[in-house]
Amino acid sequence: MDPPEKIQFGYSLEDISMDELMRRQGYAKAGRHSAVKTCTWLKNSMNGNGVCYKSSFYGVISHRCLQMTPTLLCNQECVFCWRPTEISVPAPDEWDSPEQIVSGCLQAQRKLITGFGGSPNALSKNYEEAKTPSNVAISLSGEPTFYPHLPELIREFEKNEMTTFVVTNGTRPDMLRRIFPTQLYMSLDATGEEMYEQICRPKSPMLWEKVMESLDVLKEKKKNGVRTAIRITVVRDYNYSVANAEQFSQLIRRADPDFVEVKSYMHVGFSRLRLARANMLEQEEIRNFANEIAWHAGYLYAGESESSRVVVLSKTGKTSPVK
Repeated sequence: MDPPEKIQFGYSLEDISMDELMRRQGYAKAGRHSAVKTCTWLKNSMNGNGVCYKSSFYGVISHRCLQMTPTLLCNQECVFCWRPTEISVPAPDEWDSPEQIVSGCLQAQRKLITGFGGSPNALSKNYEEAKTPSNVAISLSGEPTFYPHLPELIREFEKNEMTTFVVTNGTRPDMLRRIFPTQLYMSLDATGEEMYEQICRPKSPMLWEKVMESLDVLKEKKKNGVRTAIRITVVRDYNYSVANAEQFSQLIRRADPDFVEVKSYMHVGFSRLRLARANMLEQEEIRNFANEIAWHAGYLYAGESESSRVVVLSKTGKTSPVK
């Protein structure tokens, strides 16, 4: 019998290289271990058909957002991850410099969007703007804090007049202390160690303690002018309940982030090998869960995007642009 991924995608993970898998998924390599990928919202924005929730929440221009990863390494195998966590990725023999990565990413992005230049559906103004990205989302695949020169990489992107969004799983607090992006996201998908083991499936022991330490680091970051956000991916049958809402709020109060994003698991990519569509939540369920968290944590509803099944909370009930 064929393995489930061959039935789902037409190929077996045992029979395909990571480079070929990335190519099929629309990634463009940027050096030896970094990669760039355009998302649906960039394409929609290029054609004038809507923008990502980061645009309405934080003022990020979707067609000028570069989505990249400096490494494919990760120390978790989250059950909800759309990435192929079933494939192990070795560390590179040598790390590219931040300058090499930024140059490679900008070149790769321009190559990926080339087709819009001749598309009758694309807005020419947006296409020209997209050639010069104004924001980088360092969150595409893998855990970015494994790249040893992440502080310098952030500064190199900023030299190109780009705001920087870093998304981390919070398992490397020492690196978080060293970085100062425009906005630092931390994923928080469990309320305790047992739930963490079930939903995030860590590859190493003691990582839950590191996640708790990173909550304290997030609170420290605000003193340095770094905007902070906690993102909760909600998965039915794993971390969705009224009791969990109250427990999440306790951890949120510890980190005191500027924003809290409560987002439904989305049944896409390789997560379809592990979860069912029924594990997704409807927008009304996400809204109710977010409001329950807000009530316990002392936050207010600040906005939502139904297409992304996400609700954002803040202390003031408002969001603010990064520039």
